[in-house]
Amino acid sequence: MGYAHDYATAIMHRGRVPMEPVDFVPDWADRPRKAKFHPGAETLPLPEPRHGPSTGAARGFDLPLLSGMLQDSYGLTGRRLGVQANTDLAALPHYPQANWSRGTASGGGLYPVAVHWAAGPGGPLTPGVYHYAPHQHGMRRLLTGDVTGDIREALGSDAPAHASGAGQYLILGVKYWQNSFKYNSFSFHAVSMDVGTVLQTWRLWAQEHGLRIAPVLWFDEERLARLLGVDHREEGVFAVVPLEWAGERADTASVPAPSAAASASPAAVRHRDRERSRRVLAFDSLHRIHEATLGRAADRPEPGALDRAAAHPPRGTDPLPLPAPATAPLGVHAALRARRSSFGRFDASRALAPEQLAAVLADCAATAVGSEAERPEGPGLTSLYVFVNHVAGVAPGAYAYDPAARTLRLVVPGPPGPFLQRSYFLSNYNLEQAGAVVVPTVRTAAVLDAVGDRGYRLVGAAVGAVAQTFYTGAAAHGLGAGVALGFDTVSHIEELGLTGTDEAPLLIMLLGHERPRPADFRHEIA
Repeated sequence: MGYAHDYATAIMHRGRVPMEPVDFVPDWADRPRKAKFHPGAETLPLPEPRHGPSTGAARGFDLPLLSGMLQDSYGLTGRRLGVQANTDLAALPHYPQANWSRGTASGGGLYPVAVHWAAGPGGPLTPGVYHYAPHQHGMRRLLTGDVTGDIREALGSDAPAHASGAGQYLILGVKYWQNSFKYNSFSFHAVSMDVGTVLQTWRLWAQEHGLRIAPVLWFDEERLARLLGVDHREEGVFAVVPLEWAGERADTASVPAPSAAASASPAAVRHRDRERSRRVLAFDSLHRIHEATLGRAADRPEPGALDRAAAHPPRGTDPLPLPAPATAPLGVHAALRARRSSFGRFDASRALAPEQLAAVLADCAATAVGSEAERPEGPGLTSLYVFVNHVAGVAPGAYAYDPAARTLRLVVPGPPGPFLQRSYFLSNYNLEQAGAVVVPTVRTAAVLDAVGDRGYRLVGAAVGAVAQTFYTGAAAHGLGAGVALGFDTVSHIEELGLTGTDEAPLLIMLLGHERPRPADFRHEIA
């Protein structure tokens, strides 16, 4: 049993046994930059994005499609100035503390995921390594030269065919300090979910264009860290995403590029990130869980290994059929642009329509990371519980969702509002005002037993992917939404009768109508 089990237990009990350092206070004046900074690197602007669903399935990515996917996921699409109940409200009008909207959700709005593009010879740019600069919506060139052969070697000889045969790769890494300056030891748990939100945004976006996003999570992480010029003890490389590129000849990617390993000095980017903070702190728990979950291609699990960690059959009694899911009026692009956290703006006077709840639940239940460790038709890892406050035709109570039967199964009768608010740490939401609160659970210990400590990253990504689907679905149906990690996990285990099981609630997700005509500021016309 590795350290990931200990870390998962500490996360689960942190509402009652605080994680070290207990008295930590963030130094906001010395916070890191909100994105990486590479002095002297040339930034190439990306072309006008291509938005909206394609008339037919695309033959692969091209530069306008990649530009659209990056902008709709991690690009800055607007400024948050609406009046709401979060603690950062007073700082928002000041430009240095501005909060920018993005299609992808991120814990605490910190956005620590770095996106790199390893461009091969079949693409539109000079082969090399590029960093996506979200504030400029451009590609920052860090290295010139084809390194796709190095990436294929890092993926290992048994990598999935779509990965070993690709000529273009997106690489997702996390600079821990960009999150840990605020969340310290809890940081790893949060950033693992952030990786999942990015991957799911890309999967939703690509699906609308008939394209596929299938990340690889097991590879030689230290080798890729060297290539990206980062200290593997301070930054994690979480996922490699092969891209099918339009017009790329089938034989272009199948011929391995010369390996940098054969040269005297392995390839590494020339331009390195420069840290803003004068003092960068280290946290023992964060370091230990990072080391425990370091990726190695040799540790890639066998197909079907996760089957024994699949979600349990739905619990509860008296199944209540839900109506057919409502059709979303907005597509993925429009929904990502509309996505936001409601932060205290829920309005209990308007009940949530059951067909809207059915649509969001069905989408969440069908969500998966799509990694090489998961079988395409295999069982899911997540279960969904629903605390119903105000849903038309559904009595208040706690329910388990049965996706196969499309029913809610009663677990605890009665209004859940007092329990929800009592077990929530923060003051930015009145949970009783939401129409429903959805709680995804994962059998975390079973996943770790099945695939090893690296599986903790998969657990986080799986729950993050569900959260992104939830946000996008809510926005597509014109509903308010919020996702929070600041709740007492043990209380939810006790309330839902999960004591003695291996199901772990990892998020709470609020859904409902917002108050009409909330106060806001239209920065784009100012």
